[in-house]
Amino acid sequence: MTGRSSIYLVSCVGKKLATPAPAKDLYGSPWFQKARIYVESRNADWFILSAMYGVVHPEQVIEPYELTLNRMAKPDRKEWATSVFEQLLPHLSPNRSVTILAGQKYREFLEGWLRNESEKVLVPMEKLGIGQQLKWLTDASSKNS
Repeated sequence: MTGRSSIYLVSCVGKKLATPAPAKDLYGSPWFQKARIYVESRNADWFILSAMYGVVHPEQVIEPYELTLNRMAKPDRKEWATSVFEQLLPHLSPNRSVTILAGQKYREFLEGWLRNESEKVLVPMEKLGIGQQLKWLTDASSKNS
């Protein structure tokens, strides 16, 4: 990692390629594509929150999978969040902000732990529906171009 002051976390999505690929290319939904454009326009470090693999670097080649936190039991989601937090710890610091682009099930346990380790945790699309999120991502990306 580069020591940049911000880190972005983007959740995985259901639509994936059928063959292994770098994580940034594996996920094919319009939401993920817009989220990727947004975080890459920020020139910041970013990771994908994968239901299967935990924290994934965008360049890491991974196999497609059929797993989502949205269908996972609460104890399993807590175990996933614990593992993800441990994976993220080396990238966190009190002077580094974290922006989370992920739904409630991906944030429910993780967000509080991140707030204890980072100066600022942002969830800019927290209360937005999917259509509003797509618009927010489009608008936010165009402002940074």
